Amino acid sequence: MTDRRDEVQRRARSTRFWDEARETMPRFERDRVILERVQHQLHYAYENLPFYRRHYDNHEFKPSDVQSLADFTAKVPVITKKMLVANQEQYPPFGDYLGVPRNQLARIHGSSGTTGKPTMYGVSHSDWDRARDTSAMALWSAGVRPDDVVQITFPFALFFGGWGVLQATEQIGATTFPTGSVVPTDQQINLMHTLDCTVVVGTPSYLVHLAQRSRELGLDVRDSKVSLLVAGGEPGASIASVRELLMQLWGNPLLVDASAGSTSEMYPFLANIGCTEADGGVHLFQDENYTEIVDSNNPNVSVPAGTSGATVATHLWRESQPMIRFWMGDEGVIDESPCPCGRTYPRLPRGVFGRVDDMLIIRRANIYPTAIEAAVRSVDGTGAEFRIFVDRENALDELRVEVEHERSLDTSNLEQLRISLEAAIKLSTQIRVPVAVVAPGTHELQTFKSRRVVDNRPKA
Repeated sequence: MTDRRDEVQRRARSTRFWDEARETMPRFERDRVILERVQHQLHYAYENLPFYRRHYDNHEFKPSDVQSLADFTAKVPVITKKMLVANQEQYPPFGDYLGVPRNQLARIHGSSGTTGKPTMYGVSHSDWDRARDTSAMALWSAGVRPDDVVQITFPFALFFGGWGVLQATEQIGATTFPTGSVVPTDQQINLMHTLDCTVVVGTPSYLVHLAQRSRELGLDVRDSKVSLLVAGGEPGASIASVRELLMQLWGNPLLVDASAGSTSEMYPFLANIGCTEADGGVHLFQDENYTEIVDSNNPNVSVPAGTSGATVATHLWRESQPMIRFWMGDEGVIDESPCPCGRTYPRLPRGVFGRVDDMLIIRRANIYPTAIEAAVRSVDGTGAEFRIFVDRENALDELRVEVEHERSLDTSNLEQLRISLEAAIKLSTQIRVPVAVVAPGTHELQTFKSRRVVDNRPKA
């Protein structure tokens, strides 16, 4: 079992920073750079991208209105995923905000919509090259070094998934083992041991599943060479109970959160990531993708540091399909205080702990799915998957939760597990939620951008 303090020192031994001048820049200097890039992007979008020109004209906004970052928040209207989808339906396949000739695209990726028709994302060669170096800076902050063997369990397909991580590990010079999400879990575990992987990249949920399954196979991940986990694709790696569970299952490795800003629209989404010297949280690389924390009900009103709000993000350098004040809707709290690692970027000390539009109002209580997950993960004997069901009975909304148990759990302990889960969830949410303990494998394993809320309420 690896000593965590030794790992921090080993991974910092060569150099702490990928780009020291950039990562340690004083805040006032960085804000000047950000403002210059914001102004550039606003003019570029207005002059070259019909989508933005129409949007800004409809709001009687002109790029020259922005003379400060405060102006940017207060005066520039946000864009939403719904707007982007509608624009691509009207102007297929990329909408009229692509910004570059199609023969300049290096990559085309996509994400599935509710109708199953993917939203298409084109990335130019210059943007793809810049993303490579930005992502390398991010993974270097996370502790990845040239002597690592990095197993990437994110998908490699239509979704951006693991592609940014692959770019970064190759740029750093580490050995990359891109298993993706199609390699069966048992094989992932066997190969992890066989190849002496030192870093595993995956969602918190899948990292929990890997560890639990490894015990069943007699190949405990605590006996592997893995000393660093990079957890992204969903919230969790900065939630105390989830962190504690992962640390226990994997033998106290370094654990870095890479969940913030991981939406496809904000590629390179590795512009927000944690470091090895803070206990959770993520740095916001504000001179790459500028992140604002705003009022959940009014995106043109900023909230003070330390106050919970919704995230809005902007590409400062991307020319192909740039997002300018894109409403991500993740909930977070920004912190400007110094980090032990020496980076001067602000942080989300709790990472993202839910989505504003995921909040459920049950019996007048605001319930976030991440609060239920934190409770579930805090109870021994639970398996990798659970589901939150929302039903309407007699005009009242009700929650119920199904939680898989560990395969090794004695069935005589299932009732006690149920009682413990209900108590933990009540403590976390302040309402009583009935829990059913179900067999392992009842629910489909979620490996990327997990969706565990099943809303059965009438749509009309």
